[in-house]
Amino acid sequence: MGIESFVENNLCRDRKQFYKDLDSNGLKIMGNKNITPMIADFTEYSPLHNGHLFCMNEAKRLHPECLFVAIIPGLFERNGRGLPYILTRQKRAELAIKVGADIAVEGPPMGIMGSGQYSLCLSLMFKALNADYIPRGYISNDPKFKIILNYINNGKGVAPKPYKIISMEDKKVLLEGKLSNDDYVIVSLAKSLTKLNFDFKNKFIFIPRLENVSGTKIREMVSKNEFNKLDDMLPIETINMLEKEIEANHAPLHDVRATKTLLDNVNNLSRDELSNLALMDDSTVSNILDNRPFDNIDEILNNITYGFSSHKKQRILSVLEAGIFKDEIHKYINNYPQKIRILGYKNKDILNQFKNNINNNLIGDNGKICQ
Repeated sequence: MGIESFVENNLCRDRKQFYKDLDSNGLKIMGNKNITPMIADFTEYSPLHNGHLFCMNEAKRLHPECLFVAIIPGLFERNGRGLPYILTRQKRAELAIKVGADIAVEGPPMGIMGSGQYSLCLSLMFKALNADYIPRGYISNDPKFKIILNYINNGKGVAPKPYKIISMEDKKVLLEGKLSNDDYVIVSLAKSLTKLNFDFKNKFIFIPRLENVSGTKIREMVSKNEFNKLDDMLPIETINMLEKEIEANHAPLHDVRATKTLLDNVNNLSRDELSNLALMDDSTVSNILDNRPFDNIDEILNNITYGFSSHKKQRILSVLEAGIFKDEIHKYINNYPQKIRILGYKNKDILNQFKNNINNNLIGDNGKICQ
């Protein structure tokens, strides 16, 4: 099977899973304390590099009594910037377990949501797991950003506004300017957790990001097959996994789209259907209708309007691939998470400890919590 067919098949599988989840009720949270404390870490692992490993090991060193749960973004295999992941979530989960995670669970479908929506879903997952600790790497050395981290450590909500960060408590401006993506995620999570009334005081573990480790550079080198230049940035487990998946024609996926489905959707969906897709704007819909049929992705990109986010065009491509409508996204979020979908675990004893925790804290649709 070619890599394009592999991506198309994965998209088809994930659409079926999305609609099955859409018809399920959300988990009911009991609010009970975990029997075994848990570190819950959201990370994309695209791919898992030494920065991710450093963050994991630091969190485990600080709290060796905890289970380490890796929340790995799931359906449609697209990140919050709308770009494909380098490996499937199943393989990213397998890697996380190989290097030290105890459990890997599936996170939300980030690529078809707005940033506030997937931040809310991540926060709902943290709440469902009743996370005792949440590790987050950060980049900024600005003293004012350290003030924001202190606010969050004290359990106070902060909120991102255009080119500033404010306190949700008294609306005080804490920082002027724009944050990097990683630092923005911290602020967005604090806002969402505050809205959910989740007490995160002293739960975040803030870890300075390792220098000279770049996911973008890693993906560029993998595309060029320059594995000899990756030893300083990737653990050997990641290198071995990438080489194995490339040999099977299942990687690298970060430059591959479901082109057949994408072109079919953009050329055949009606005006109403295009308008009702998640994240879609009216100008882009008009451009598509005026200029179709399209023969390739570059033609589509030229007809997607620019937006406040520099990632808008790639996110719209992901929306056109998946073909999920706005009302479906809202229903999905209202019931999220519908299941705790386990992607991998270290051993049966660890799995039982994890299940004891969630069975103690969650009630599922028809009694089903895990999958």
